[in-house]
Amino acid sequence: MTKEINSGDIYLRPEKRRINWKRLFFILLGLGVFLVVYYSPPWSPAVDPAGNTFPLTREGKGAIALFLLAGIWWVFEVVPIGITSIAIGVFQVLFTIRPAKEAFRDFTDPSVMFIFGSVVIGMAFTKTGLTKRIAYKMLEIVGEKTNLILLGSLVITAGLTHVMAHTAVAATVFPILLAIYSLYGEGDRRTNFGKALFIGMAYSAGAGSIVTFLGAARGPAAAGMFKEFTGRDVGFFELTKYMFVVGWLMVFLIWLYLMLVLKPEKPIVKGLRERVAKLYKELGPIKQEEWLVIFIVLGVVILMALQSAISQFRVIDRSAIILLSTIAFFILGILTLRELEEIPWNIILLFSGAMSLGFCLWKTGAAQWIAVKWLALFKDAPWIVFVMSVATLVLILTNFIMNVAAIAITLPVSLVIAKYLNVAPEVIFYASLVTSGMPFLLLIGAAPNAIAYGSNQFTPMEFFKHGIPMSFILLLVLALAILTLWPLLGMPILIKN
Repeated sequence: MTKEINSGDIYLRPEKRRINWKRLFFILLGLGVFLVVYYSPPWSPAVDPAGNTFPLTREGKGAIALFLLAGIWWVFEVVPIGITSIAIGVFQVLFTIRPAKEAFRDFTDPSVMFIFGSVVIGMAFTKTGLTKRIAYKMLEIVGEKTNLILLGSLVITAGLTHVMAHTAVAATVFPILLAIYSLYGEGDRRTNFGKALFIGMAYSAGAGSIVTFLGAARGPAAAGMFKEFTGRDVGFFELTKYMFVVGWLMVFLIWLYLMLVLKPEKPIVKGLRERVAKLYKELGPIKQEEWLVIFIVLGVVILMALQSAISQFRVIDRSAIILLSTIAFFILGILTLRELEEIPWNIILLFSGAMSLGFCLWKTGAAQWIAVKWLALFKDAPWIVFVMSVATLVLILTNFIMNVAAIAITLPVSLVIAKYLNVAPEVIFYASLVTSGMPFLLLIGAAPNAIAYGSNQFTPMEFFKHGIPMSFILLLVLALAILTLWPLLGMPILIKN
């Protein structure tokens, strides 16, 4: 407000609202790209090596246009990320890309409800004080060096994903990291340490989740597709044998990258060990509410583990299992209406829009058209180039659509081309599974990415910027595994004629 003097009186005059030209530019850029692609002449069909033709329909072209619009708005955050998600549903309806019932139904997809349930678990941990108890105990162990605090956070996150879904792990670890960061002494201010802590959580959750079938739904789903296409089973311990070194090597490389690029401002938080010991003592003995939360969460974890191991349990969607904990928290009075109102709906909407966009690309045939076009470029390439092209395509797609869908789209086409290049199907399967688990570029690529964003320590653009070198590191690690590690472990790489 400014003061205006008139005849001895002082009036308050509102300041003129300044136009944010950069924001306006990217809003119009997204809309312009959408309209140019949507109204462009029909694009040529994609043709796979077997001669099958995949035309791109008007709806498919509209899905690609929407994909570009959302990507621009999300990366540059021209409007709140949840509003971009709402726009995804609205544009599908306005431009008749998909009917309203389909476009908006995806906003309550079971995967979205799973994220909702995971966030509620994190809130229960926070309210009861379990987050502080765990955070203080961890800090007592790792000490005062910020590099070891960061490493400990990444190791705990990755380790938990071996037995829990990575979304649930991220939601559980997130408030613990908030408690840790509060002791860093910088308040809510954005710092390198804060960025490293929460971006690292998202990245390590993905890296750890590839090691077992319990880390995410993509593993069992991809194994089922692989059996359908090849007739071969992938055993529980077989997956771990090939993925363990890759997953944990990525965890330590994530830590090294963050320490180099986002070096914490403070190498040591002096007096931290004494402070956390005192704070832990002040918490007193573990309370009844804390025990209730522990037992409820353990029950959910056991049920989800049984679901992966026992075929009769697989008919029950995991979202229903995790939402049992939500119901229990409110029935037992651990959470109240106040906590329900404090749920970060912007993050829930972000993932809702991502699901709608992913299904839009899938159901309209746009994603399959992109996959066939891409892979056809490498049908005459050396086998390692082809395998890496498959992995790269999955990596790109899984930043925009469900990782299960990315594998479902690319696996059939890539297995057909693999036969011409004498590449064993196992290599295609495991390479796809590695990159589908680590979408480092966009917040919508995985639920842990979106949950980490709730820390307000980084922007979507910063996440994208760090995701580019990390994606290249991931591809390099994968190439080394294909050429050296996996053959040593007994994986067939090339089929002998």
